[in-house]
Amino acid sequence: MQLFLYIADFIVPFLVLSVVVYGVLMKVHVYDCFIKGAKNGFLTVIRLMPTLIGLMAAVGILRASGFLDFLGRLLGEFTSSIGFPGELVPLTIVKMFSSSAATGLLLDSFKEYGTDSRLGLIASISMCCTETIFYTMSVYFMTARIKKSRYTLTGAMIATFAGLAASVILADMML
Repeated sequence: MQLFLYIADFIVPFLVLSVVVYGVLMKVHVYDCFIKGAKNGFLTVIRLMPTLIGLMAAVGILRASGFLDFLGRLLGEFTSSIGFPGELVPLTIVKMFSSSAATGLLLDSFKEYGTDSRLGLIASISMCCTETIFYTMSVYFMTARIKKSRYTLTGAMIATFAGLAASVILADMML
């Protein structure tokens, strides 16, 4: 086990050194390429910043206003009848926008219901098998300058519902 930990400490430095050595052997100006890439990355972050701030503010407003709780109670009646706990509807909605905000809701549900409860297991599994759909679409489509998303949202929503169904089935199998 100690050998794996020792090797893990050196993987990233080894990869960086390998790229630099390969670049030098191929007579590439490694430092100039690094600076150019860092500049492009910085400009990408600046272009994405308004989108990120907007998404974070929207999630914060929804959470603080109580709208998520209202929506959770409203949709929870339906989802409970098909086997998905209504208490996890706000977590599911927030997860589509922000993974970090969803993690806060996940911790709240752990405090209330426990980590080993059915709700805790479903919440944990659903966090692993769903995606931050709207965040991902806005960031990547904006970066790639894609105007028409075609079937991306539909496919992502289908995958999310499949992940939610799988989380219920897997949690029930574990109990």
